Amino acid sequence: MTKCKGLLGIEPRNINTFHLKENILNILTYTLLTIVVICAIWLFCDISGHRDRFFYSKRDSVALDLSLSHTQEVLLRSDSEYRGRNVNCTFWDCLNIYKCEHDTLKVYIYPLQEFLDEQSDKVATTLSSEYFQILEAVLNSRYYTSNPNEACLFLPSLDLLNQDVFDKHLAGPALASLNFWDRGENHLIFNMLPGNAPTYNTILDVNVDNAIVLGGGFDSWTYRPGFDVSIPVWSPLLQQSSILPAHTTTHRKYLLIVAQLNLLPQHLRSLRELSRSASSAEQLLLLGACENRELTSRCSTMHHAKRWDYPRVLARGKFCFVGRSLRIGQPDLLEAMSQNCIPVLAIDNFVLPFEDVIDWSLAVIRIRESEIHSVLRKLQSISNVKVVEMQKQVQWLYSNYLKDLKSITITALEVLESRIFPLQARSSRKWNAISKNSHSTFNPLFLTSLAPKSQGFTAVILTYDRVESLFLLIQKLAVVPSLQSILVIWNNQRKAPPHLSTFPTIAKPLKIIQTRENKLSNRFYPYPEIETEAILTIDDDIIMLTSDELDFGYELWREFPDHIVGFPSRIHVWDNATMRWHYESEWTNQISMVLTGAAFHHKYWSHMYTYAMPGDIKHWVDDHMNCEDIAMNFLVANITNNPPIKVTPRKKFKCPECTNTEMLSADLNHMRERSACIDRFSKIYGRMPLRTVEFRADPVLFRDNFPDKLKRYNDIGSL
Repeated sequence: MTKCKGLLGIEPRNINTFHLKENILNILTYTLLTIVVICAIWLFCDISGHRDRFFYSKRDSVALDLSLSHTQEVLLRSDSEYRGRNVNCTFWDCLNIYKCEHDTLKVYIYPLQEFLDEQSDKVATTLSSEYFQILEAVLNSRYYTSNPNEACLFLPSLDLLNQDVFDKHLAGPALASLNFWDRGENHLIFNMLPGNAPTYNTILDVNVDNAIVLGGGFDSWTYRPGFDVSIPVWSPLLQQSSILPAHTTTHRKYLLIVAQLNLLPQHLRSLRELSRSASSAEQLLLLGACENRELTSRCSTMHHAKRWDYPRVLARGKFCFVGRSLRIGQPDLLEAMSQNCIPVLAIDNFVLPFEDVIDWSLAVIRIRESEIHSVLRKLQSISNVKVVEMQKQVQWLYSNYLKDLKSITITALEVLESRIFPLQARSSRKWNAISKNSHSTFNPLFLTSLAPKSQGFTAVILTYDRVESLFLLIQKLAVVPSLQSILVIWNNQRKAPPHLSTFPTIAKPLKIIQTRENKLSNRFYPYPEIETEAILTIDDDIIMLTSDELDFGYELWREFPDHIVGFPSRIHVWDNATMRWHYESEWTNQISMVLTGAAFHHKYWSHMYTYAMPGDIKHWVDDHMNCEDIAMNFLVANITNNPPIKVTPRKKFKCPECTNTEMLSADLNHMRERSACIDRFSKIYGRMPLRTVEFRADPVLFRDNFPDKLKRYNDIGSL
């Protein structure tokens, strides 16, 4: 039920108190007055939702106050049924894409309403200044529309930012009463602080049904990838006066500053032990609450007389610790970034703000909660050059996406727009590049945008003693137009390779190299016999690829010479149960690795693999005879921040003539080791460099109903 008053505070039901006379003139007068009053009510209450923005005005603050005074009242019944949210929502089944007919995202904001319990007159929630700024940011943006019929998304005026301050039993009915709710389809819900005491779970405890949640407390359990949007938890301490300029030269005395007040007790104990055992007082500054408990000050845990202004004190440290609290999302992340301090994040499974588009590995150090005791050792191993680069990235990300609620809101809408209109989305490079005028390059090879076609590629075949399949593979490779030469790496020291005269007669150069040791890394050695920039590394049992598929793969590599371009793909996933990375070989639309058993790469990567592989990864691969392809994917992704590219839809790569006992992949322990490889490599790199994408490259006119003579590549395998 909606209570809506007219111009002079006269309610519609009071019209009936007018005394009517029986003459015609009075009847006409009464009718005219009724029409005037109804029109006035419709104008000021915006019953249809199609009027102009009466509740927000761009003119001045007086108009804003006046609009707030005309808030509608809506009576509600307390919600008896709790459904929560649809945990299975994805972009494809909970978003009606057909409402998004325009080339740009359009968002409709509901008129301001006050939702009351019809029995107790209790208010469901009050409008906070933070949510007011969010609504105002949308209102003044290019995304806003006053017409719900042309809107793609709908934004309620109901403030659900902080679950501590609204009634969840009334919030659900309030959302359900909205004119276009339809179980939350195409609706946006902003929530920074989910959950209530004592559990403080990471899920908004309200019936939001199929709505998109823009939340500040997601973990990998509750985040719905590609549907929800992770946003930061805003801090009221962040005023413009506390933001350091980009050119600041503040002396950073401390390596690590810990100033978070609400850390879990076990983590705080670990940090105190670390502080006591630190070799220097400048390694770790551990701060806590002062006696007055003010949020704008911190006091040393060792010397309580020493008081520091907060968050200004964070500008004195290179790194600032952000750990787990009762709520997984904390404002400490933004407070550290506002002072250009590199966050050290020790929150397992936490989904960072705008993680879909922001490469946080360039600006944040992530450690597992179980590794807090070794955080100083990890930070000391980071070079000063790397620290400066990360500080620049922190400052750039903060000033562009996170400096105020307006920036956060507009960034969230752009993330949604990039999902709905992917052709208009900016690339990952543009999301994370410090500036358009930067002279830095994401291509470590410093190549031209298109590799020369005349060179062709060198096929490097790693083999042991499968002579029959090796010969068959050589015959298939020889007819590929872009092949320049073949190099056979004979990895068997107990048996000599067949004499060259026994090999198939082909029109391309062929050379055989017998290695000194049986190592998988031999496939990536930068042999001087390789004269081309492009290398096709291929196993001797990959005989199902056609000439068109290989030629098309090379053409694609020419456009992306700093990527790994190949055929068999895999993905890495995080296992919440074991808290480890897991190698997944199931057929999915997502990929993060391309196996080098059939892949193109630049010879530069062979040099980097052999001479510049981090840690002991190369030796570990050779000792365990596994994961050389995963190691190469880690290496390339870590330097370029680019994912690999899968070519053609083919997914079956087993050799039909080969027995399973001869194949490494037949061993059950092989898969377990590959999962352990990913987990081990991520620790050595200090981050997870692999990038997950849903992308596959197919030839033009592939599967189109055109004559074969019009297609350049006809023989493309379907599976």
